[in-house]
Amino acid sequence: MTSQARALAYVHLSVVLWGFTAILGKLISLPAAALVWWRMLLVAGMLALLPRVWRGLRAMPPRLVLTLAAVGIVVALHWLSFYASIKLANASVAATCMALGAVFAALIEPFWVGRRFRWRDLATGVAAVPGVLLVVGALPDTMRVGFAVGVVSAFLTAVFTVLNKRFATGVEPLTVTAIEMTSGWLFLWALMPLLAWLPGGEATLTLPDTRDLLLLVALAVFCTIVPFALSLVALRRLSAFSLQLAVNLEPIYAIGLAMLLLGEHRELTPAFYLGVLIVLAAVFLEPVLARRGTRD
Repeated sequence: MTSQARALAYVHLSVVLWGFTAILGKLISLPAAALVWWRMLLVAGMLALLPRVWRGLRAMPPRLVLTLAAVGIVVALHWLSFYASIKLANASVAATCMALGAVFAALIEPFWVGRRFRWRDLATGVAAVPGVLLVVGALPDTMRVGFAVGVVSAFLTAVFTVLNKRFATGVEPLTVTAIEMTSGWLFLWALMPLLAWLPGGEATLTLPDTRDLLLLVALAVFCTIVPFALSLVALRRLSAFSLQLAVNLEPIYAIGLAMLLLGEHRELTPAFYLGVLIVLAAVFLEPVLARRGTRD
């Protein structure tokens, strides 16, 4: 297996695991801010037990540590908006919004990473937009706000993916994950007085019950540490756009799981699922266009 093929395998395994993120986010009864706070705390705490993480940290320049800490704040804001989208709409809607991340990545990656702008990338990302518009039109009015928050989350995921591509390649992935989770958790803790004014924010720092704690541990290990580390390794060989485009497959896993486990198909119309199919078709358009051009 070539290094690029291995990187693609890592990405798609990450996407499968991320497909469970929306489901667990719906099943956990905590508010969005509390869910992200506990998730980041658990991940940071688990990684702090690994000597490999501390060795990587000692070898890292202080300036890079501060840069990755700033990226962790973006990750925290992405997760906060993602889980808020789930709470305001549902898991299927939040996962579908992530498809817009490829459009954002196509626009911002050339400027932040220093490579030439590729119209092919933008065309592939834009191909998903009609499907997203169809999804919006099929949503009940009560879910529109959740969709808007999901779009914000998609933009933020593109931002931190591009930043990780620029600053985290070649660095121990578990150390990067530990830094970003710790800084994101500290940022949310500092933000708690503001978040307490939001609906449901009064219970932000309450202890989760046993059921929620078990789900949070599963979320921390299988939907955070493992896929986050694999995606960072994959970024050594792939562009941020390629990774973000692969994440467009997340809705097919999340929606399938939501239908099976949460019965969300009763909340959504056939037009919604038609829109999702258009979004996913954009994923398969990229390899066709890539064969007509030269990959960076």
